Amino acid sequence: MKDMSLFDDPDAALREIAQNPAAYAHYLADFHRVVLDMAAKLEVLQRETRVHCRGTRVEGDKMGQAFLRSFPVEKSLADVIKHLKGVTSGLEKSAHRRHAHDEKVKEAKKRRKEKAQLKERKNNPPLQAAPENSGQQGVQGPDMSYGGPTSIYSLDRRESA
Repeated sequence: MKDMSLFDDPDAALREIAQNPAAYAHYLADFHRVVLDMAAKLEVLQRETRVHCRGTRVEGDKMGQAFLRSFPVEKSLADVIKHLKGVTSGLEKSAHRRHAHDEKVKEAKKRRKEKAQLKERKNNPPLQAAPENSGQQGVQGPDMSYGGPTSIYSLDRRESA
């Protein structure tokens, strides 16, 4: 099988970008700059269009008729600008989520490794040496369960102090 060049597979460059979170963020930042520049230019166009359309009066116009004629033009441009702002925020979110995805993958690997180690310890606990008898022989009887009382107030008629 021969080596495919960039011209044979047009999506190869994007595939490489998708695999690298830093390249992904850089690529989206380029789009972000372009979209922000477009939005800024469209805002200037919107302002100039508003001034021109509202200032265009026809003989016999009543108060507000120029505004009403200009409203659909202004609204359509305002909608485009609003959608461009949504695109810019979407590009930002996408770059952050791509980075977060790689962090989650790294954490998942660590968590699974720790979980496997805990499971291994649980299934094969290390052997512990038998506890040594300290000098307290005969203080507690052999029938004391769960380590006995912890204070003189919790003796509950077992032994006297």
